[in-house]
Amino acid sequence: MHSPPTGTPAPSRCAAAHAYCSAVAPAAQAAHPAPARRTWLHTVWLSGWRWCWRAGVLAALAALLAVGTLASANEATIRANLAERLPNLPPIEEVRAAPMRGLFEVRIGANQIFYSDAEGNFLIQGQLIDTRSRNNLTEQRIEQLNAIAFDQLPLRDAFTIVRGNGQRRVAVFQDPNCGFCKRLERDLSRLNHVTIHIFLYPILGRDSLAKSQHIWCARNRAQVWENWMLRNVDPPAATCDTSALQRNMAFGQRHAITGTPTTFFADGSRLSGAAGFELLEQRLSAAAAASR
Repeated sequence: MHSPPTGTPAPSRCAAAHAYCSAVAPAAQAAHPAPARRTWLHTVWLSGWRWCWRAGVLAALAALLAVGTLASANEATIRANLAERLPNLPPIEEVRAAPMRGLFEVRIGANQIFYSDAEGNFLIQGQLIDTRSRNNLTEQRIEQLNAIAFDQLPLRDAFTIVRGNGQRRVAVFQDPNCGFCKRLERDLSRLNHVTIHIFLYPILGRDSLAKSQHIWCARNRAQVWENWMLRNVDPPAATCDTSALQRNMAFGQRHAITGTPTTFFADGSRLSGAAGFELLEQRLSAAAAASR
């Protein structure tokens, strides 16, 4: 049986197989009947394609290894140079390639993002925008870093409001004296088929803490909360164990919840600020689709 030349390096076997078939095809036509000739040519081409596939796999593996080695070298260089040149810079948690070629993301702490060149000669603080899609890539990355799996939320330290069938789920950290929280609460009250977990998060002063304590200790927390947030009816005085509020504050500090309202959806994503009704609906629908 004939086969392509075996002394050719693997990456060139595809071209060699093609050249070999082209060179010997006339002789094969004369030496073999049509059925045998077709079988012979098929065998030769199949052998060549096997070499193409093997060479392609080897080339892909070599490329991946080279990229990984280069990325590791860049990370080590960036870490070393920034630590030496900026001794007051907090510890670097992660270095990774940014979406822009030649740029590297440098993460400080849980979610503080900088950008650097491949050698740590320049450090950039700012937003990376994809002008084609008009997406803020820095903001998207921070949202990804800030995501919390919904089942990791300490729901025992929240109270719950259910509307309709309650199938969609959302959790919100709120301060009772936060104006944006009151605006958000108006939009939350319009939602249907949703379960809302409210975490009292009194970060705006003593009065916020006092109101949060009264709401948490109320017999009907949801009613007292909505009376205050939607109707401006002061929570009646009440006392009980309010250690849940301290746990909420500690949880927020660990997970960079620096303002209210902060909303978490079932897919783990978070949203800061008073989102409007339409955006809430969009995010709830997206989270529900992602969890199916």
